[in-house]
Amino acid sequence: MDMITLRIRPLSPFGTPPFGDTLFGQLCWAIRHQAGETRLRELLDGYLANRPFAVVADALPQGFLPRPALPLSWFTQPADADRKRVKKRVWAPHAALEQPLRSWLLAARSDQEVADKPDLRLQEIWPQPHNSINRQTGATGPEGFAPYAMDQIWFAPGIVLDIHVAFERARLTGQELTELFVNMGVTGFGRDASIGLGKFAVIDTVQSLLTDQPDANAYLTLAPCAPQGGSFQAKSSCYQLFTRFGRHGDQAVQTGQPFKTPVLLAAAGAVLKPAQYQQTRYIGQGLGGDGRLSRAIPETVHQGYAPVVGIHLPATAEEQP
Repeated sequence: MDMITLRIRPLSPFGTPPFGDTLFGQLCWAIRHQAGETRLRELLDGYLANRPFAVVADALPQGFLPRPALPLSWFTQPADADRKRVKKRVWAPHAALEQPLRSWLLAARSDQEVADKPDLRLQEIWPQPHNSINRQTGATGPEGFAPYAMDQIWFAPGIVLDIHVAFERARLTGQELTELFVNMGVTGFGRDASIGLGKFAVIDTVQSLLTDQPDANAYLTLAPCAPQGGSFQAKSSCYQLFTRFGRHGDQAVQTGQPFKTPVLLAAAGAVLKPAQYQQTRYIGQGLGGDGRLSRAIPETVHQGYAPVVGIHLPATAEEQP
């Protein structure tokens, strides 16, 4: 597969974190609206049989990767190590790929350093007040004023995010991908896009500059993935699990059954070591189909794949610091 990097600039707060699996879901809706359902079905043919047409990464700060989900004790510690500050170093620059993995913590940066704003993080979450309205009466309801709050994600001003996408050029071109993401940015991504959230501009599209480390023997994931059944070595793999309580988006929220079956995923930054390493642009599996994820739309699938970068993980404990 080929890989391109879409550089985006957020233009509004987001209601949904721009993770790879949710970006892929909205990409499918964009294809359906722009090219029709027949075209989407053609692209999804083979998706559950390890033939994805595209695999989308999380929106990452430009020039950075998620720090590998290895214990902090695994890395060489900074000379002025302060555990609280060190834990905040969650972004590794692309240049770290040229250095041994154990040295990555020395080069890693915090949200504030990535945003280049001492008083701001890469993103802040703030509550936005709302109030339910009875559309028939135009009032707030029989019980009067009943406010509630919904979180919004605000990115640091001027920040640029990279979305790495592995794709099968014979099935979907880079130009088509770019146009789909441009349209997604105009209409808005995720929750509350209809009231202005999730808007972004695609400011550039470049060939991915990510390269595997020499003698790579493990994978660093760039999006949530489902590694179950992937023959990865448990003792040499590290990851943070989370449960995705998915919901249908776009027109499917009107079906009356918007909720999907929860799925267990490994967050971006997972380090997965296979029994036999092979160079690849993605790992994981496609999830769903045959009503396993949704009764409302039985053919629903979920991106359990993730773009990856090959890294060299020392094979023995003696090689670790």
